[in-house]
Amino acid sequence: MGDFDSAISRTDAAPLIPEEVSFELIAGAIEQSAVMRLAKRLANMSRGQTRLPVLSALATAYFVDSGVGLKKTTEVDWTNKYIDAEEIAAIIPIKKSTIADSGVPIWDKCKESLQEAFGKVIDAAVLYGTGIPATWTTDLGAAGLVAGALAASHNVDWSTFADLYEAILGGEAATPGSFGMVEDDGYFVSGSIAHPTLKRLLRGCRDKDGRPIFNSNPQSKFGYDLDGQPCVFPLNGAISSTYPLISGDWSKLVYAIREDMTFDIGTEATIQDASGATVYNLFQQNMVALRCSMRLGFALPHPVTRMDSGSGFPFAYLY
Repeated sequence: MGDFDSAISRTDAAPLIPEEVSFELIAGAIEQSAVMRLAKRLANMSRGQTRLPVLSALATAYFVDSGVGLKKTTEVDWTNKYIDAEEIAAIIPIKKSTIADSGVPIWDKCKESLQEAFGKVIDAAVLYGTGIPATWTTDLGAAGLVAGALAASHNVDWSTFADLYEAILGGEAATPGSFGMVEDDGYFVSGSIAHPTLKRLLRGCRDKDGRPIFNSNPQSKFGYDLDGQPCVFPLNGAISSTYPLISGDWSKLVYAIREDMTFDIGTEATIQDASGATVYNLFQQNMVALRCSMRLGFALPHPVTRMDSGSGFPFAYLY
């Protein structure tokens, strides 16, 4: 049984991995990740941790008393936040006979699967804290956006509202909808991520004349709007039906890539599951394994605003 990975060079693996794959795979992973499509991308990281100076106190202006009034001083303070790169990886085992007999480029098939896998793990971690690294929990201020919204009481039980429209966009001052909770803290919702089943319910929202309230928007690259802002319905399997709509100011969520996609081809490794049981023995089963990895980080710097001294939160969700 093999106990180490053997790798061949990119040149040797050229029939399996075209040269332009790294760029294409990152672009595809971003497209497959609803979070990465909406969040703000920063410049690539030059090291594993990057410091983000964040505004922590705003300047204050005063009226000056007439006559001999003195002008008062004020200050603007900054605090340090960080974004940490963590590794995400995936392994695709392939029989050598499959590669030899394939009538289509095998990489094209692998690429789509890898893009979906990376998009799913990123969305699940950032939204719900599923498998989230400890550094991302610190950098986001919570184990995912749902946990952060819950801590800020930005959670809406839409069954307590008259209808879905009220739960999202309406509500009284004391019980605002999810958009209102974000706005009350001084942010504007710039987009939403929704479970695919919610689209059916949104289509069912009608005005008094029976006309749909929510409509698709062919002019939007996302294809659907809520209150004029894009709504994404990912099909990568990461979105929980328990929290069918997460809305917020996505410009406040940032991410940066530390390391582009890297690839290895293993021929003598043993692949095990979490319990240690052998799933594949590459040498014995005449297989190869494509291993792909990248490093990136997410953060929610949360600078203060005129309406949010730091205790608010720029996201809310329905449940």
